Amino acid sequence: MELFYKGKTKDVYKLENGNVLLKFKDDCTGKDGVFDPGENSVGLTIEGIGKANLETSVYYFEMLKAAGIKTHYVSANVEEATMEVLPATVFGKGLEVICRLVATGSFVRRYGEYIEDGTPLEGGYVECTFKNDAKGDPLVTSEGLAALGVMSQEFFGSMKEQTLKITKIIADDLKSIGLDLWDIKFEFGYNGDEVILIDEIASGNMRVYKDGVIVEPVELTKLILNR
Repeated sequence: MELFYKGKTKDVYKLENGNVLLKFKDDCTGKDGVFDPGENSVGLTIEGIGKANLETSVYYFEMLKAAGIKTHYVSANVEEATMEVLPATVFGKGLEVICRLVATGSFVRRYGEYIEDGTPLEGGYVECTFKNDAKGDPLVTSEGLAALGVMSQEFFGSMKEQTLKITKIIADDLKSIGLDLWDIKFEFGYNGDEVILIDEIASGNMRVYKDGVIVEPVELTKLILNR
């Protein structure tokens, strides 16, 4: 295998069959040793979280497949913490898509004079940031993406529609076990002329609450998988 990219929480390898292999790590985003999916750098290491994130990703990718939503997921080996996926080209130098169901985190840090932490965002609010640690993952609008030649308005529309649909599926699943999804982070890419979900759907990329208290990634994974 050829190492193609070293990420914060995963390494990416090219496979001989043309697909890609993701190797999950035990690193999580956060700050000062505290988990925070909204941060743009690794803040802590949690033993076993790589495999746990993979298991959670497989669980949700299979759920999306059953719902008729195409993703890059092909297969996984949990023991080796690896997932084989279809090749896809990222938008620009990397784009993160956040769907917010409740105002919190960086959203409130930006707009706190207009909204209180914990305020529901009816219907879900989708925003995009460029993956750029040095610049703090700057926000970008759909018009900005088009002007910069990163993504057409048509592709953005497809991505937003998928984001809201996927978020609802995950939120409904979490609600069935007494958990509330506040926000979740995705990555999309294009495979031919299709926009598809890539990367992972893991506890480290979502903010989930139970009875008003945030659920840490390891505990969240246990609640999702051991029902």
